[in-house]
Amino acid sequence: MLHQQIKDGIKDAMKSKDEIRLTVLRGLVTDFTNELVAKMRKPTEMLSDDDAMTVIKRAAKRRKDSIEQFMKGNRKDLADSEESELKIIDTFIPAMMGKDEIRTFVLTKKQELGITDKTKVGQLIGTVMKDLKNKADGNLVKEVVEESFS
Repeated sequence: MLHQQIKDGIKDAMKSKDEIRLTVLRGLVTDFTNELVAKMRKPTEMLSDDDAMTVIKRAAKRRKDSIEQFMKGNRKDLADSEESELKIIDTFIPAMMGKDEIRTFVLTKKQELGITDKTKVGQLIGTVMKDLKNKADGNLVKEVVEESFS
C-alpha cells in the first residue's frame, strides 16, 4: 500500500539523514491523516491507494502553484526548494498517459457509447475520466475529447 510505503520511507530518510525527503514524507503522512479525519475515519487507519494518490497529486499541485508564485515574486531560492520537494513527490506518481494513448482510448469509448453528437461531450469526458482516473491528466483528456468532435 502506498500509505505504508511512504510511512516506511520516513525511517529510511531518517537513517540516510536526507532532510528534504524526510520533510516531504512527513508532510504527506500528515496530509493522509487530515484526509482520514475529513472522511470521518480514524487517523490511525490507512488510506486506499486511490485516496492516497489523490492526496499526493494535491500535494504536487500545491508545490507547482508555489513554484509559479515564487518565480513571479523573484524568489528563485524558495522556488528551488519547492522544486526539490516536487521531484520527491513525483516519484510516487505513476507516469501519465500520452496524448496518442488518450486519443485511442477516447475514440474507442466514443464508438462504444455510440456518441456522435457534440452535445454529449460532457458525458464522454465524464466517462473517460472515470475510466482513466489517476492515469491521465484531466485537461489533456478534455482537449482530446473536444478535438475528436472537430
